[in-house]
Amino acid sequence: MKPLLIIARRAEKELIVTWDDGHVSLYPFDLLRLGCPCAECRGGHDRMGDLPDPAVFAASLPDSPATRLKTIVPVGSYGLTPVWEDGHEAGIYRWDYLRALCPCEACRRRFSAG
Repeated sequence: MKPLLIIARRAEKELIVTWDDGHVSLYPFDLLRLGCPCAECRGGHDRMGDLPDPAVFAASLPDSPATRLKTIVPVGSYGLTPVWEDGHEAGIYRWDYLRALCPCEACRRRFSAG
């Protein structure tokens, strides 16, 4: 699965991704930051995985430089890296990981089952 369109709406603090299967995912910026897949945010290399930690879907972060998107950098043909205003830019969100991070009910059911 790959995105066809990615739109960052900074005023609304959300990222919208339209996938090649027709699904549209809406990611609040705080969810993207909470779900950062880098080793530092995940708590070390031994806690890395293909799926987001389920706890990120029940958490939230206040508006701060950590949740304000500065830019998005493409990573090859397989993902993207958000660059946050606080300087954090270590997370590579592969397409499969980003789709698993979709907060909609259908994706939560699909990806929580593995």
